Amino acid sequence: MSRIRCVVERITYQNPENGYSVLRVKVKGYDDLVTVVGSLLDVNVGSVLIIDGSWRVDAKYGRQFAAEKWEETLPATVYGMEKYLGSGLIRGIGPKFAQKIVQRFGTDTFDVIEDDVERLLEIPGIGKKRVRMIAESWQKQKEVKNIMIFLQEHGVSTTFAAKIYRQYGSESIDKMKENPYCLADDIWGIGFKTADGIAAKLGFEKTSYVRLRSGLQYTLSQLADEGHVYAGREQLTGTACELLEADREAVEQALAQMLTDGDLIGEKTIAKNAGNGEKTEEAIYLPPFYYAETGTANKLHKLAASPAGDRLWQKLIQARIATGNPELSVDVSGIEKRLGMEYDEIQAAAIRQAAASKLMILTGGPGTGKTTTTKGIIAAFQAYGLEILLAAPTGRAAKRMTETTGLPAATIHRLLEFKPPEGYQRNEENPLRGDVLIVDECSMIDIVLMNALLKAVPPSMRLILVGDVDQLPSVGAGNVLRDLIDCGCFPVVRLTRIFRQAQTSRIIMNAHRINEGQFPELGGGRDRDFFFVTRETPEEAAAEIVELVRRKLPAYCGRSPFDIQVLTPMQRGITGAANLNQLLQHALNPGEEGLRRGGYCFRVRDKVMQIKNNYDKEIFNGDIGTVELADEENRSLAVRFDDRTVEYDISELDELVHAYATTIHKAQGSEYPVVVMPVLMSHYVMLQRNLIYTGITRAKKLLVMVGTKKALSYAVRNVTVSRRNTLLGERLAASHG
Repeated sequence: MSRIRCVVERITYQNPENGYSVLRVKVKGYDDLVTVVGSLLDVNVGSVLIIDGSWRVDAKYGRQFAAEKWEETLPATVYGMEKYLGSGLIRGIGPKFAQKIVQRFGTDTFDVIEDDVERLLEIPGIGKKRVRMIAESWQKQKEVKNIMIFLQEHGVSTTFAAKIYRQYGSESIDKMKENPYCLADDIWGIGFKTADGIAAKLGFEKTSYVRLRSGLQYTLSQLADEGHVYAGREQLTGTACELLEADREAVEQALAQMLTDGDLIGEKTIAKNAGNGEKTEEAIYLPPFYYAETGTANKLHKLAASPAGDRLWQKLIQARIATGNPELSVDVSGIEKRLGMEYDEIQAAAIRQAAASKLMILTGGPGTGKTTTTKGIIAAFQAYGLEILLAAPTGRAAKRMTETTGLPAATIHRLLEFKPPEGYQRNEENPLRGDVLIVDECSMIDIVLMNALLKAVPPSMRLILVGDVDQLPSVGAGNVLRDLIDCGCFPVVRLTRIFRQAQTSRIIMNAHRINEGQFPELGGGRDRDFFFVTRETPEEAAAEIVELVRRKLPAYCGRSPFDIQVLTPMQRGITGAANLNQLLQHALNPGEEGLRRGGYCFRVRDKVMQIKNNYDKEIFNGDIGTVELADEENRSLAVRFDDRTVEYDISELDELVHAYATTIHKAQGSEYPVVVMPVLMSHYVMLQRNLIYTGITRAKKLLVMVGTKKALSYAVRNVTVSRRNTLLGERLAASHG
């Protein structure tokens, strides 16, 4: 075992998932920079490291130092101090000020910052505001370093040190010692296994209640991430036993205690088995999901049973009594004249149904006239002076709703006036004001969001839900739109006819063919909007995708490469989103400058995506923006999302990923002018009909698939959509009956 002390000059490579890094470092006594490899994820340019490891010669890359253990220390030399301060680690000091400060104070620099920070005012250009920023950042950095040392001592990646500090502040280490499992509950990105690793090092027993409790909660959270609102008792205990490597009796005892304490909620339910028989099972819920599901069912039942409070409702009731015709509704021909439209029989029926309904669902695929029909429904309501609210789950879907209807539409979060940390300002006590709420892209709404929305809908308001039920279900738990359609409790109008103008679009026609289990039509002339490029291997497909985005498609359709969206079934692999993003960033936005975090480099002009709901910033999972500013000195990033700019501190950058390529799941609710989509057998675990259908229907003008027809054929035939654990339909049917 050898030891080196070094200053990090350059970070050549970092893998954010396992921490593997390649560093170029300056070591005393060596003229050239030394290459260090190993798990060194949270180091920065300018960091001074003491590394234990061994020298080796790599056949391809030559002599390297393989790190086994490392610790960070403050630099002792003037050179090291300047490098450290200039790295951007301390907010308010960049390379320029670092040089001035070190020139002025020499080896006393750190003592000055620590004990007499006001002396920095002696440096020209540094004012009181900057001194305050430097002092705060220096103190925070010290606290974060203490957490990093604690994590290192317990063999855990230091990646989360800044997040832990942001959550718990100066109590961080005490919190982790008292109950390390709180990390998994409180901090996004830290899972049970990381917390369990710390707990084991701190001497927590494998059979301790606090461990078993956390493992059961984690198992339910993982199942919720897969879309399940609850877990069957057998499913939960079996999965938890594997995770915890504990015997079933201990897990059952912990589960019983959690049910007694109200940490979990159990409910007996009748489950249908494969032989169409029935058996009783126990559904186990995390409380938020239980209250969301029961709340959604109760509120929908109450809403549907209550009379509307508007003028149209009163007139229809009176007219039906007067004529004795219970089917009487609005005159659609008058709406057609006013809008200059011509509706088919199903669309006209949808408008008449909406006029007479408290709650109605409108569904259909692309080109079947959902938007046109929605405009007709709006016109019918407007004719009687009704106040209409429009909403959608995402910013992009809301913007599209505004463009197509000419009325203002909001995201559901904005409609409900979400304010952290208090939550939704619109609720039962402060409901929405208006006569009708129309919500688009309802396939994306999960059970928790639906419950929050319904809390704010007063009993007298009408609710129209619009969406394509054949798309992928919501990213969050539940299958709300399908449950509402399948339960048979509410009026549902399904648009099936593809309109003449839509029949000229190969994208739309092939989407319907795929949805019906037929292989798409791939022939045709140069002016078509649907292409298939055959590439046999993932490597060939990845190279072709880069060429299509960089050169071929911009030349073909006159679009910027940044308007072209790559959608892929998977996150990992050669044609997964992570690798394609690296290739596309290198091709479209190369360079050395940028803000680095966990193996990623964010540069100005980069296309990025938010991957978790951040209620403080009002930015949500799936929102796409463009980097406007990468401030290395203040270690912050400014990202433009549609109509506003949002700032990120460096410790928040794990909420962002590059978005040149994204998964089809993340693209729900969005439309792009041009879509490129790999379809290969290497994706076979994800190749399902509704996934490919959803991907195709994201493209407005042009779609190019790259891969093999065998993989596409497999996806078209594969309708084994995994069933989600949800009892919403049963609850609705029971209350309806």
